Amino acid sequence: MREEDNRSGIVSSVIFIRDRNSHGQEVSGYIDYAHRLKIEDFEVYFSGKKRLLPRPTDMSFYNWDSQVAVWNSTPNYQVIADNPEGLLFKYKRDRKILNVDPKAQPGDNSTRTPIQTELYIQAVIFDHVSRRKT
Repeated sequence: MREEDNRSGIVSSVIFIRDRNSHGQEVSGYIDYAHRLKIEDFEVYFSGKKRLLPRPTDMSFYNWDSQVAVWNSTPNYQVIADNPEGLLFKYKRDRKILNVDPKAQPGDNSTRTPIQTELYIQAVIFDHVSRRKT
């Protein structure tokens, strides 16, 4: 359901993942799920052949060992990295702000869902329902 809604533009999901990469380094980042669905075949993740991990090309990426931090806007989100209260993402279609701070509300038309899993150190999905028609 989430895949279909992201492909159609009804929902835009941001996936936060914190885990170890193939080199044993702890990495974390925010992935624009709808954008990655468009540019990548997710069957390897859905089937369990590969684990979904953040990349330096995603909305945000942090390598805890090397302390490399990168952020990139996507076709769906503008990254607001200079906010004193923390990282924010502005959804370009309706200009609503997604706040990923776990102590704050995620924003209008947005939900935060922590995922209990053995696959990752931490995983959270933020779903934003767009107010504008595609």
